[in-house]
Amino acid sequence: AGEPPRAGGEELVAPVAPPASAARALAMHIKKVILQGFKVYKEQVEVDFNEKHNCVVGANGAGKSNFFLAIQFVLGDVGLHNLRAEERKGLLHEGAGTHVLSAYVELVFDNADGRLPVDRAEVRLRRTIGLKKDEYFLDRKHLTKTEVMSLLESAGLSRANPYTIVQQGKVARLAVMSEGERLASLLEIAGTRVYDEKRAESQRIMRETDARRAKIDETLGYIHER
Repeated sequence: AGEPPRAGGEELVAPVAPPASAARALAMHIKKVILQGFKVYKEQVEVDFNEKHNCVVGANGAGKSNFFLAIQFVLGDVGLHNLRAEERKGLLHEGAGTHVLSAYVELVFDNADGRLPVDRAEVRLRRTIGLKKDEYFLDRKHLTKTEVMSLLESAGLSRANPYTIVQQGKVARLAVMSEGERLASLLEIAGTRVYDEKRAESQRIMRETDARRAKIDETLGYIHER
């Protein structure tokens, strides 16, 4: 399997040999994570994954939590979408030596199944931050945050779905939920809440439009009477 990737001299990943078969198109998954200047990762670190190799392990202080945060950071998870200058500064490496002014995290997706609506089998999504910048790049092409979030939502990676990324605490809560709470969670996972919110917003706009139209009709009636 070769030597595992390392960061700061500590082991991050326990490799697992991929299956010998599988000429079929595999489900979309992260093939590689590349970080530089982000939290504890001052120098560039590359961690490879495959469909059977997706576990990050390490001793306390090895950087597992920050590695997980990096993935959330690119996917625009709740709390990491719109960052203020001081919040961006908090994500930059602050160790000894040369001061880090910018950082980036890049996710390389296996898109052989076409889940992301991009005509490529491999897709690279990078987010770069500095004290005065916060930018996204798709295969080195600059995109707005809105475009990136729309792209991810089309692949089922919606920020509105709290189970796009499942943390350890959420797993524990699922195990002790009541039936009603578990049903509500399943509806959230299915993404129905997103559509309910959009439906409510559309209905609000329709009501406001009807009110404006009624006001216009009233004004026109007054003008005709005159």
